[in-house]
Amino acid sequence: MSSFFTTPASQKKRKREDNARAPSSTKKRVTAAGSNSKSQNNNRVKASRDDSISGSGSEDDAPQRRAGDEEDSLSTESSDEDETGAERRLRLAEQYLDNIKGEVDTVGFDAEDVDRDLIAERLKEDVAATKGRLYRHIASNLDFSAASKTNFRADTQTTTSIAVCPPYVYTVSKDITLIKWELPTPPQPRLQVPSRKKKKTAPSKPPRPIRRRPIKLLYTRGNHHESRNQKYQHHTAAILTVAATPDGRYVVTGGADKRLIIWSASDLKPLRIFTQHRDAVTGLAFRKGTNQLYSCSKDRTIKTWSLDELGYMETLFGHQDEVMDVAALALERCVSVGARDRTARLWKVVEESQLVFRGGGGTNEKRRLTRQEQDSTMVNGSSVPKTSHVEGSIDRVAMIDEETFVTGSDNGGISLWSLHKKKPVFTVPAAHGLDPALKPEEASAEVVPDPKVPAGPQPRWITALATVPYSDLILSGSWDGWVRVWKVSEDKKRIEEVGALEKGSLQEQRDGHAAMTEIDGSKEESEEQPSVRGVINDIEVFERGIRGEDGLCIVVATGKEHRFGRWKTHKGKNGATIFGVTQKSDSEPSGKGSKSMDQGPSEMQSKI
Repeated sequence: MSSFFTTPASQKKRKREDNARAPSSTKKRVTAAGSNSKSQNNNRVKASRDDSISGSGSEDDAPQRRAGDEEDSLSTESSDEDETGAERRLRLAEQYLDNIKGEVDTVGFDAEDVDRDLIAERLKEDVAATKGRLYRHIASNLDFSAASKTNFRADTQTTTSIAVCPPYVYTVSKDITLIKWELPTPPQPRLQVPSRKKKKTAPSKPPRPIRRRPIKLLYTRGNHHESRNQKYQHHTAAILTVAATPDGRYVVTGGADKRLIIWSASDLKPLRIFTQHRDAVTGLAFRKGTNQLYSCSKDRTIKTWSLDELGYMETLFGHQDEVMDVAALALERCVSVGARDRTARLWKVVEESQLVFRGGGGTNEKRRLTRQEQDSTMVNGSSVPKTSHVEGSIDRVAMIDEETFVTGSDNGGISLWSLHKKKPVFTVPAAHGLDPALKPEEASAEVVPDPKVPAGPQPRWITALATVPYSDLILSGSWDGWVRVWKVSEDKKRIEEVGALEKGSLQEQRDGHAAMTEIDGSKEESEEQPSVRGVINDIEVFERGIRGEDGLCIVVATGKEHRFGRWKTHKGKNGATIFGVTQKSDSEPSGKGSKSMDQGPSEMQSKI
């Protein structure tokens, strides 16, 4: 007769494992079933114990399957406890690669190509995204020359700023108006299913035309007569800037009346009015993915706000002149430009420190000039170097990634900056060309003006600047009639021109005004028609589809005047323009359809 003491050691070990597993498996069965009584569970436990001790193999298939699962889980747990840190990292990496393989569509591709190209690219993008570095090169894949164009406007004065929170657009103007628009959705391709039975039916109506113009949803307007009323819940002077939260709940506006107002995006009703700024509010920027707001003002300060609490946080000091623009991305930091102090400052809010980047130099350094940029222009018989314009004010800024940003100046230069260098890495001089020189009678009040008084052609300011975050795409605007497209080189050391948004509808090309240029006092009609009339005061851009697979949507704010003053009036219309940019077709060469930068401002100046 066998007993516990006469049983071999191998059987005793198996019996102890079975004896330990039986209650847990019974417990799982009780939890899954949820309807067995306590007495039945006790009977099953006893029966399982008797079977394990006796060593009989009369268990059914289901308990054996559950027992096998328990052994796998125990072995997995034991292996997890025994594995080292390197083995754990390797296991997680293999799981990550398996997940990526499941996401990648491998139809029509070789498995080796997928593993080598797509997965490697995805890994690089994920690493770059976590570190906040540029990782997407999309500028060469978009067809900017064939961009669709749609104008929309309301009965307002100059549009000073624009904000986008798809599918809505918010515009503000000098006559104290805030308007909410709804963007048209891009048409979806329809699948035509052939019918089996052919029936004689009446001719169907033509399809309904696709709506291209935005719909005006809400409208609110302030009153400048209420400037002394402290309880007035609106602006009392021109609204200069607007921004929308990423979640679409709030809209924020800042104006020349020193007010910063938080609006409800659903009905455009004011929720909170802040008066901490001591001068006009000139720029707003949200931290990406949050409701933390940065505002800059002519009082030389940048203030941070929390819209989750609708409260003020802190003030950043350091600029020596009016702060004209501010930009931010995902990290808790922002970049601002200080007009005529000719500095750009990166503020590290958490560390309470700042990095100062000093501009103010000319664009006549030989290492930055190409052969075309070194050409001079003949004005009144004298040679005026094209690159002799000194930077007087930095007016615009936009962040490319957490370590790179671009600025625009009043000398027409677009500068590329890096956190590792205090001077610009690269500068594009006169990016939007030069205005023709003034006539002696226009530059002087004398009855018989001196012909030597007028200066040479002056560069057009950079009045608007925008980027697609964490990509190589840059958009700039001025009053030359073009939204110019640039890209950052792969080594992040140069800015190259891609083209311009230049295609309009046929009716606009027929009715559009001819761009007039001046050559030796005579006016001629230029060959190209401008795509945007007036001054481009602001640019907003967002991607459509997953990872921009449906292209870009670019919204441009235009007006007859600059957003900060009325010292010069340009021919144009007060309103906004939408450009739809699609991906290039696979059959189209990469260089086709883009306007070369080498013939951009230089050839425009040669025509002038």
